[in-house]
Amino acid sequence: MSNGDGRTFFGHPWGLATLFSTEMWERFSWYGLRAILATFMAASPAHQGLGLSQETAQAVVGVYGALIYLVALPGGWVADRILGARRSVFWGGFVIMLGHISMAIPVTTPFFVWLGLLLIITGTGLLKPNISVMVGRLYPEGDDGRRDSGFSLFYLGINLGAFFAPIVVGWLAAGDRWHLGFGAAAVGMALGLVQYVWGGKSLRGVGERPGLRLTRRERRRFTGIALGAVALVAVALGVWAATGTLTVDRLTVVITVLILIVPIVYFAYILLGSHNLTEDERIRMKAYIWLFVAAAVFWMIYDLAPSKLLFFAADHTDLSLFGLPIQAATTQSFNPLFIMIFVPVFAALWLKLGTRVSTPQKFAFALVMVGLSFVVMALAAALAGTGRVSVWWLVLVYLVQVFGELSLSPVGLSVTTKLAPEAFKGQMLGVWFIATSVGDAVGGQTGRLGRVLSDPAYYLVLAAMAIVAGAALFMFAKKLRVMMAEHHDPAMR
Repeated sequence: MSNGDGRTFFGHPWGLATLFSTEMWERFSWYGLRAILATFMAASPAHQGLGLSQETAQAVVGVYGALIYLVALPGGWVADRILGARRSVFWGGFVIMLGHISMAIPVTTPFFVWLGLLLIITGTGLLKPNISVMVGRLYPEGDDGRRDSGFSLFYLGINLGAFFAPIVVGWLAAGDRWHLGFGAAAVGMALGLVQYVWGGKSLRGVGERPGLRLTRRERRRFTGIALGAVALVAVALGVWAATGTLTVDRLTVVITVLILIVPIVYFAYILLGSHNLTEDERIRMKAYIWLFVAAAVFWMIYDLAPSKLLFFAADHTDLSLFGLPIQAATTQSFNPLFIMIFVPVFAALWLKLGTRVSTPQKFAFALVMVGLSFVVMALAAALAGTGRVSVWWLVLVYLVQVFGELSLSPVGLSVTTKLAPEAFKGQMLGVWFIATSVGDAVGGQTGRLGRVLSDPAYYLVLAAMAIVAGAALFMFAKKLRVMMAEHHDPAMR
């Protein structure tokens, strides 16, 4: 398959070039904002910031990231039942752009900041899950090899955007020019939209229509429920504000608790209901819950990069690489750089090891790696007590963390589809992203430990949690493998 004029994109349908560019610019806007959001919120009003404590800023960034992943579930549903994937991606990108523009308005009131974050969360819920769906639909049934290769190129686009964004946005936002940085994120999303519309013909009708459009009756019912939910939330926040006890910090706690409830209710619904599940499906789901918890612990630490580790970069490191000065935000580029370098290495490694290494063992290794990265952070924090330390400490931290991510993130998507009961096949990928949501939300709240722990102790406590969880997973790996019906073939080499 190729575009009508015979053009291909590295041997793939030309539509992949359109989606590649759109996703690259969307990720540029997302990672660009993320690279300066926490430091902007913690900066004093004299420095054009919101004046929040670092603890509260960390909680906000954690909840923001958590909601981004949580809204992928309703975003996928809207595409399937109302808009179709193609229009969902466009309107999602448009709303994201409006969100960045809102944050770029140079006024002192925080209203436009909170409005901007809300718009970005909403828009990402529409765009992020559905653009991946469109990549898969570019290929005919049975063309699995080219589809996998296409997703690898698509993943490269994600990391290119993630790599360049902190460098560009961090440089523009230096000197308290936060709104210029937010404006750059808006421009990035605008470029993505232009590319998407301009290359629309190359998509050849992919995602044009919803998979199962709502009937008129269902649409009225959905509209009523949606408006009722919005009204309920608005009234609840209004009543809370009237009591004089509503604060940003307390709101993050409430949202975190609600996010924690979601997977508990969902897994209880699956396991306690009938749903015609077989006994084997129930056993596999019980095994999956342990992997879900392990993933949540991993992301709890890993996604502290744009908050706790960003503050460490700004406050405690000598911001120079190879003698060149850098911004604190630039340290957020280390992670995607290492991902691009090591993705092919780990892909070849898992192919070589085959079934000799089980999924629980890969998850356990990831937990140990992310735990060890925070042992390194504890050492760096201890040295920072006597002055700024080299930024190479953070380079080492991100390198170790990437070894963990590449052992867990791609494997998690695969095992989720494998262990999902037949009745829940279409929903379980969304459940996998909830693990990230839970981890981000809880990780944001861990900043409160700073009230009773020194920085080195804080890092060691989280490191111990991850390493102990990893060790426990290693111990029960054989049992989980049996529960998952994941067979070991000793002949594999």
